[in-house]
Amino acid sequence: MDKRTLSVGLMLFALFFGAGNLIFPPALGQAAGDLVWESMAGFFITGVGLPLLGVIALARAGGGLEKLTERVNPLFGAGFAVVLYLAIGPFFGIPRTGTVAYEMAALPFLPKGFDGGLPLLLFTILFFSVTYWLALNPSKLVDRIGNVLTPLLLAIIVSILVKAIFTPIGKVGSAAPEYASNPLVKGFMDGYLTMDTLGALAFGIVVITAVKQPGMKKEQVTKMVIKAGIIAAVCLASVYGILAYLGSTSQGLGKTENGGQILTNIVYQLFGQPGNILLGIAVALACLTTSVGLVTASGEFASKMFPKLPYKRVILFLSIFSTGVANLGLSQLIKVSVPVLTTIYPIAIVLILLSFFHHLFSGRKEVYICSIVATALISIADGLKAFGLNLGALEQMYAHIPLYAEGIGWLIPALVGAAVGFIIALIKGRIVIFST
Repeated sequence: MDKRTLSVGLMLFALFFGAGNLIFPPALGQAAGDLVWESMAGFFITGVGLPLLGVIALARAGGGLEKLTERVNPLFGAGFAVVLYLAIGPFFGIPRTGTVAYEMAALPFLPKGFDGGLPLLLFTILFFSVTYWLALNPSKLVDRIGNVLTPLLLAIIVSILVKAIFTPIGKVGSAAPEYASNPLVKGFMDGYLTMDTLGALAFGIVVITAVKQPGMKKEQVTKMVIKAGIIAAVCLASVYGILAYLGSTSQGLGKTENGGQILTNIVYQLFGQPGNILLGIAVALACLTTSVGLVTASGEFASKMFPKLPYKRVILFLSIFSTGVANLGLSQLIKVSVPVLTTIYPIAIVLILLSFFHHLFSGRKEVYICSIVATALISIADGLKAFGLNLGALEQMYAHIPLYAEGIGWLIPALVGAAVGFIIALIKGRIVIFST
């Protein structure tokens, strides 16, 4: 494996490994208790496997998100891309990197009585100023992140985790009711919150651009992206697993508001205040790399959609806007983002999976449209329900769909929709199964 592939793989890991990746595995582990590995199996699907497939899907398609979405419909492509970039960009994803960095890298060290809104404001201004500076030149992302920040981040995390393995903080607790009933599905749903599958569709083009060199064919780019993706996936899965295990042994430390506080308590138990300083540096680096990737990807998308908007001006606006949203606080951001992610995540998953079977159904739009529409009918209802709305008769009707109660009721309709679309394309004569 050449040095550049390794650098791109580490860069991809760093772009994925940000705010949600640090706070959600410990929270899952603490709640799942002795069912932590059954729950993590589901989490690995949505938190590791699907992001990897997303980047590969873009490489196979030969471009960015529009290469996938235009297979459905141009109007859908534009609408879905805007919603996705807003979700993983200035509305949720980018601001969350700043709030997590604040809660774990600054808040634990502030004197009592000095933990109000002003410190958060000052921290996020500094954080997103650095983000803006690093995002000014996307071509240097591999050098700045893949070769410098990522190895430093991994070294810090590994030093914390090795200590935790040899001196566990407590025994593995029992599973909470929501995990005891169906740990695999609950872990699958928890993986949504990382936003990594959506992130893969957003900054996958950044990775492809970093890989692509003059004279390289699409097959060569895809092969290199797969290798880099596997490096990132192995790193992600390893760190997730240990963080979740740590969470499963932390029930004795008491209940906390979010996963960031859980991890802070764990590290303090292991290392004391110096450990929290080390963790704070690791968190700041992890959140910064993800913030840079999301700002860069969102800025390039906006500049491409609106050519008259200069890239530098777009990322400046994104950085300022994200600073404002970040000051809502971490817990509020998580609460608001859940309904949106519940709505768009299944659509992204189906879009990625269909792309791997594109040639089997000759890429016919009927298959994409029917499957995506069937998925959206369920996922939109799930999103509204997560928002707290009472769906009444619709909820009673959807309750008969397999796996709907578990939160993945869109799966069977997606398969049925793809089959219906395939049949329609066959009737129209647009797919030929047998040829003479």
